[in-house]
Amino acid sequence: MPGGQEPVRGPVRPGGLLDVLSVASVVLDAKGRIVLWSPQAEELFGYSAREALGQYAARLMVDERHIELVGKLFADVMSTGRSWAGGFPIRHKDGTTHVVEFRNMRLMDDNGDVFALGLAADQSTVRRLEQEVALSERIVKQSPIGLAVLDADLRYVSVNPALEQMNGVPAKDHVGRTIREVLPCVNYDALESAYLRVLRTGEPVIDEPAVGRTPADPDEEHIWAVSIYRLEDALDNVLGVATSVVDITEPYRAGIEAENARRRLAVIADASTRIGTTLDLERTARELADVAVPELADVAAVDLLDTVVEGRRSTLGPGEPAMLRTLAVRAEREPDAVQAVDEPGTVARYAPDRLVTRCVRTAEAVVVPHVTDEDLTRIAPSHEAAAELGRAGVHSYLAVPLIARGEVLGALDLRRTRNPAPFDDDDLLLARELAARAAVQIDNARWYQNARTTALTLQRSLLPAHPRVTPGLEVASRYQPAGATVEVGGDWFDVIPLDDGRTALVVGDVMGSGINAAATMGRLRTATTTLTSLGLDPAVLLEHLDKTTSGLDHSIATCVYAVYDPHLRRCRIANAGHLPPARVRPGRPPELLDLPTGVPLGVGGVPFSTTTVDFEPGDELVLYTDGLVETRTHSLDERLDELLALLDDPARPLEEACDLLLRELHHPDNHDDVALLIARAGELP
Repeated sequence: MPGGQEPVRGPVRPGGLLDVLSVASVVLDAKGRIVLWSPQAEELFGYSAREALGQYAARLMVDERHIELVGKLFADVMSTGRSWAGGFPIRHKDGTTHVVEFRNMRLMDDNGDVFALGLAADQSTVRRLEQEVALSERIVKQSPIGLAVLDADLRYVSVNPALEQMNGVPAKDHVGRTIREVLPCVNYDALESAYLRVLRTGEPVIDEPAVGRTPADPDEEHIWAVSIYRLEDALDNVLGVATSVVDITEPYRAGIEAENARRRLAVIADASTRIGTTLDLERTARELADVAVPELADVAAVDLLDTVVEGRRSTLGPGEPAMLRTLAVRAEREPDAVQAVDEPGTVARYAPDRLVTRCVRTAEAVVVPHVTDEDLTRIAPSHEAAAELGRAGVHSYLAVPLIARGEVLGALDLRRTRNPAPFDDDDLLLARELAARAAVQIDNARWYQNARTTALTLQRSLLPAHPRVTPGLEVASRYQPAGATVEVGGDWFDVIPLDDGRTALVVGDVMGSGINAAATMGRLRTATTTLTSLGLDPAVLLEHLDKTTSGLDHSIATCVYAVYDPHLRRCRIANAGHLPPARVRPGRPPELLDLPTGVPLGVGGVPFSTTTVDFEPGDELVLYTDGLVETRTHSLDERLDELLALLDDPARPLEEACDLLLRELHHPDNHDDVALLIARAGELP
């Protein structure tokens, strides 16, 4: 002893970290049976050596739900020789579960037999001792993880063999040098601030990430979790720091892959709810672009082959250009990038050598991770557009085809400007999934839109182009189809001149929608015109029309039929289950005519009645279908009151009155079409 002092008598404190930790040692044979069991293992796990030896370790100490994972880890250690370290929940003999810190490695004896050595300690004890116990030189040398001691100038004092091997630099070449000098290819800036903070505050830093390359593996970038602790002497003088280094490259990459998979699932789930909410083609395309930005790209465009939009199948030969119509563009805070993309609705001609042309022709995705100036000319439709893309900062490009039912519809065009990462395989996988899901919705929307356009064209062709001019009567009319998500209906109106200057006014509504309803409407309109020429009383005409309707495949329709006589200044009106017309008279409040409702056409067997009302010059008669006033959120009485309130100015021009009623009463998303007819009586010439 120094100075001839006698050693201190009394209890001796533990001399090493393994003693302090009470590290349990367990050795398993190649089949996973326990062949060695230390006293510390009995203390840690609760089983005596007699109870543990010969038992399968997994069955003895691991919960059933972790058996498969433990088997995989054990097999990996035994087959590859790679050590495994980490915390794991262990079942104690008393039934409780403890998280135990393990260090597992493969052993081989002189006969060539392999064994698994497991070093284990209670995880809470390990964590506590890491903060409270200064690392000695002996511990540094024995640790299976990279450990080092640095002085107050952050120069290496010592390193353990594990860190020596990890860095690929001999221990003697560490001593006296800084981390930056030993490992110049490691991103040290953030790490250095952590070391200085620990020296200054004494607060340890746990699992600070570090990224870079070492001489041990110069071609592969690694990621380490670095923990830092301040070292002090008995007088609280700061000696330096101790640091532990764990290579977490593999688990980090696995975590990144798991996070990417989670992100992909989240985006796909989001797409399932956001894409295809309607059968409107442009809106469906916008929904796809909205999902793609910013999760996948900074700029997204949805382009469809022009033939597809027009309702024809797409055919694109090897040497043909692609005529693409942009349906949607979305950019996240990228005004310059938007300028470099075709505006929605425009049609651009892409030459055969353009990347998007190749995408739609081959039905294969095109990925350009790092865009060059030459690539820009193959991305844009023109040299001017390529220059705009360059100014916008496009550095990575991805195009995936939109394929539905074996037909290429167009492409989802993705570009990155702000996001510094290039498109990779994970991005391609996600883009393909989005495109596949959206393409079906886009295909449904385009065929529905084509069918709806056909039905609407048929219906409009069956309606009068302009109300006829009749003596003593001014007429205005409108036909408004339903919202884009619903098929056309069977609403119609007509103005029919009669003998003696009289005029027949008709508004009707065939129940149902689509081409069948439009065709039925045309037949009823024709029948009405024919019956009107016979000069029948309105009630009698409806009876004949009822019989006609009964023979049209069980069709049902409502109808109001009125005959205006300018000489007698009155209207004779009959109603077949339709909403009552409104009459507007100067100096009087607007009113709904009190008419017998009658039954719809096609019901049969119920007579109709005719009502005569005065209709003086200046009076207006407003006939309409239920699509004008019916909604899901308001009662019919409330809506009819709104109608009357809007008819407050008898002097308002009829065209303005029609526009006002449609603007205020008919919502664009209403699920029914509207026929509106307003007639105003005037003086005979």
